Amino acid sequence: MTIDNKRDSPQRGKPNPAESCDSLCDSCESRGTCSDPRAEISDRMGRIKHKILIGSGKGGVGKSTVTVNLAMVLKRSGYRVGILDADITGPNIPKLLGIEDLRLTAGPGGVEPVNADGIKVVSMALVLSSRDSAVVWRGPMKMAALKQFISDVNWGDLDFLLVDLPPGTSDEPISLAQLIPDLTGAVIVTTPQEVAILDSKKAVNMFQLMNVPILGIIENMSTLICPHCGQMIDVFKSGGGEREAREMGLHFLGAIPIDPEIGKLGDQGLAFVSRDTPAWKSFEKVVSALREEIAK
Repeated sequence: MTIDNKRDSPQRGKPNPAESCDSLCDSCESRGTCSDPRAEISDRMGRIKHKILIGSGKGGVGKSTVTVNLAMVLKRSGYRVGILDADITGPNIPKLLGIEDLRLTAGPGGVEPVNADGIKVVSMALVLSSRDSAVVWRGPMKMAALKQFISDVNWGDLDFLLVDLPPGTSDEPISLAQLIPDLTGAVIVTTPQEVAILDSKKAVNMFQLMNVPILGIIENMSTLICPHCGQMIDVFKSGGGEREAREMGLHFLGAIPIDPEIGKLGDQGLAFVSRDTPAWKSFEKVVSALREEIAK
């Protein structure tokens, strides 16, 4: 399968959720000859009840790990779940789910997602020829791929579509906030230290400019639980995410401790919620708080 790079990207400039489809396709070579992408996107996304963006504004905070484990918990609760890995140049979702060697296929209903233990997954990593292939693309090509992931993928009927965003407040999150109709909202993942809080605040402000509801903030890597004495050690400090939520008037969903098992299980393509770990016990509270927020 190949990605059609003729389809265009959103123009740059001030975010505007009401921007017309025509303005998103102004530089497309095929403009006027293809089907209306608004209809395709509306049809695909209309079959998905909750569409949630998961962002951070900064890399390395464990956003993809949170996305995968949230998907697993929701799936085990009986929900139909999909993950859209929107990080075109650094896709990690397939690694965390143990599906790196699988590939997307084309079917009569469009591009077929890969099935990861009952979770539908689409990622650039499932298109590349090898695990080490680099995606050396400028913005327009990345935006074209994301548009296809939304309009051409046969997501079917889902209760939740979790969109794992790349770091930053640029092309990808802006375009997805514009293209995906009826977003349920965004979840912000941060770590406790100030450098991460600074960038996560920028992500919050971006989503608010885009009129995307903020469902809450998760503080990841909050503390380390000593495996010998059980004492809590603040490796990266703690409480930064909760303080940010309070200052910005947002819901604090909870904190997830540093747990060596998270890294080990992730390297094996396993979710940490599959084991009885300190992280899982904390994450259970996070998921419960998120579900309450969505139900409001």
